[in-house]
Amino acid sequence: MEYEVTVTRKGQTTIPAELRRKYNISEGSRLTVVDTDQGILMKPSLRTSDLAGSGSKYATPEEMKKLLDRIREEDI
Repeated sequence: MEYEVTVTRKGQTTIPAELRRKYNISEGSRLTVVDTDQGILMKPSLRTSDLAGSGSKYATPEEMKKLLDRIREEDI
């Protein structure tokens, strides 16, 4: 489906509500803007909170904490 939007003098535009809901974009959401051969691509940026739990298949929280502590000690 295609949408037509208007660009303001300040270069701002509105993302249609249907797409904001579909991609979970709300006030304060950050988007990555990519220049492609076909035009401008805007996509939601990953937040740190989006990554929470993503390492659970590799280590338990306790193992991860030990690893991070060891890495921090090496940086001193």
